[in-house]
Amino acid sequence: MLNEEFLRWLGILIEQDVAPNNIFSIAMTHGSTGKADYQRLEFLGDRVLAINIAEHLYHLYPEEDEGRLAHRLNALVSGKSCAKIARHIELGQWINLGKQARDDGARNSDNILGDVMESLIGAVYLTYGHEKAKALIIKLWDNIIEETEVPPKHPKSAVQEWCASNKYKSPIYNLVNREGPPHMAQFTVELTINGFDPIIATASSKQLAETSAAEIFLRKNQTKKIVGKK
Repeated sequence: MLNEEFLRWLGILIEQDVAPNNIFSIAMTHGSTGKADYQRLEFLGDRVLAINIAEHLYHLYPEEDEGRLAHRLNALVSGKSCAKIARHIELGQWINLGKQARDDGARNSDNILGDVMESLIGAVYLTYGHEKAKALIIKLWDNIIEETEVPPKHPKSAVQEWCASNKYKSPIYNLVNREGPPHMAQFTVELTINGFDPIIATASSKQLAETSAAEIFLRKNQTKKIVGKK
């Protein structure tokens, strides 16, 4: 069970007196401890986050079509955004980790921080209901929603569109390496586009590595006039 200091911290965050509750202990527990962990709550929190952000965007941008709203939603509910929010509220200090995970620096992992952010949302939803979970989400995400006036485009989508508009074949992403313990795994992906040098990127998940590779390609080539074999 988490201590009173955590309960006070959580109470301030959600603006609600928080009594000791095993669900919040589970929400903060990583699988490396060998105890009941946050994965099921993360699954729930991911869906609660998505529906509330989607509803908020629907009302906030009444003139935008489905495609633009989808770009915003995908960026806001990504693991990267969840980890950013988790760092902002200093969530990492409360994560219960096994010794090896602590030694490996798991407390600072984007992947783990993002997952625990979602598990906390799931725990709030189950304990206090939809309206309290919604209030927490809007409170934490409001600033990053307002940071971007133009809906962001996912880097992989941008690369796909770039290839189509420049008459290149679709990009290919291949997983070329995976190493490290399960709680701190590193995935290396190679992005191949015919006529260009391969792009290699490494991250804490295959999806993040693919996104990173796409970002690197765009930085190198998006503004260039490309001449070469297609």
